[in-house]
Amino acid sequence: MAHPTGDKVDSHLNVQTGQFFQDGREDPYLHDAEEKQDEKKGSPVYNDTFGDEEYAEVKYKVLSWWQCGFLMVAETVSLGILSLPAVVATLGLAPAIVLIVGLGLLATYTGYVIGQFRWRYPHVQNLADAGEILFGPIGREIFGIGQLLLVIFIMASHLLTFSVAMNTITEHGTCSIVFGVVGLVICYLLSLPRTSANVSYLSVASFISVFSAVMIVMIAVGIERPYKGSLQATVDTSLYEAFLAVCNIVFSFSGHVAFFGFMSELKDHREYPKALCLLQGLDTILYLVTSVVIYIYAGPNVTSPALGSASELVAKVAYGIALPTIIIGGVVNGHVACKYVYVRIFRHGDRMHSRDLVATGSWVGMALGLWIIAWIIAEAIPVFNDLLSLIASLFASWSTFGFSGMFWLHLNKDRLFSSPRKIALTICNLIIIGIAACICGLGLYVSGRSLHDDANSSSFSCASNA
Repeated sequence: MAHPTGDKVDSHLNVQTGQFFQDGREDPYLHDAEEKQDEKKGSPVYNDTFGDEEYAEVKYKVLSWWQCGFLMVAETVSLGILSLPAVVATLGLAPAIVLIVGLGLLATYTGYVIGQFRWRYPHVQNLADAGEILFGPIGREIFGIGQLLLVIFIMASHLLTFSVAMNTITEHGTCSIVFGVVGLVICYLLSLPRTSANVSYLSVASFISVFSAVMIVMIAVGIERPYKGSLQATVDTSLYEAFLAVCNIVFSFSGHVAFFGFMSELKDHREYPKALCLLQGLDTILYLVTSVVIYIYAGPNVTSPALGSASELVAKVAYGIALPTIIIGGVVNGHVACKYVYVRIFRHGDRMHSRDLVATGSWVGMALGLWIIAWIIAEAIPVFNDLLSLIASLFASWSTFGFSGMFWLHLNKDRLFSSPRKIALTICNLIIIGIAACICGLGLYVSGRSLHDDANSSSFSCASNA
């Protein structure tokens, strides 16, 4: 497979073969990100990530746009929504609504820039590939390690939430560590299929699960109305508490780390915007409605995760219904982590599309190792909000916002100030990079302080974490 060089080429995708070739045509799907120039004789020809799969034993490029969209939904709309009603209580109703809608729109734009970047560089399957284009071999390693750590931490969050759910349902029926191990085994087994298409059907069940659980809680809290007082549009809060809440909103939109991988397995790469709109439309509306409704009826003392805001019986029912999304959301992220390692090792060999013992055994072993690492992290940081804010500040700030700004600047590096529109977009993307840096810096401070101050954050404990 050819890798990018300093040369720029006008290339076009042959959807049937998965190859990019020079033909002098303008690709309408690169939009304003395309750098137009004359065809260069002898410029490299790029294959897409998985190449020609006509006779392959294992075919990856089989996702329809709606399958890709629901994979993105399952990866994104799972854990983050559980923390948002408490975010509204911390920030106040008006600021929280503005931040949820604003960050949702910003996440839509940065997600689209990721699509633009891969349309230009079709061999990109993960952040490591993108990092190599931006900063060479060092960028490949930094971006790759960052992606892997982020996804493993998200896997850990799902294992942690699984143990919280089981402790709630069973009233701490056994040691919390045991529940964590049970979650590990279930997620590991469901991560064994090698292609995203096999996981995409689970993602539909994941969305139905989280939607049903949240609806049950909203209806139950609306009927019970545990808070009888009046609510204010704004509240007094500290920088520490407010930014901890902002980190949870950022985490709720932090699915971008897997977008390159999902896009690489689409049948038609041009349908990526449909999948992105499906994700961003569903998650922004669901986040906004859920957080506001539960906060209005549960009041300032709403819990995080939000499923605990209802009565004990309703919380047990809601957690039971939410178990599929807790598990499947982890499975989708586990699959992304395994795919990154697998592609990194076997990208240039025949085993990428093989079912032989080495290929299959490698996938099985990688999945087991990654899930064990995630379980260790979940047991070491067993506090839901602290883990979410740590992930968001350290990793998700860059994968969701900062890197996309860098991608746009790279795609348009020769014409950043060529027109008023380009100047505006250049300033916008520089601001996006600045937002990512701010979230990372302040987020690390508040999450580190929270972990230090939380007296209940005992590691590897059998005590209930419900």
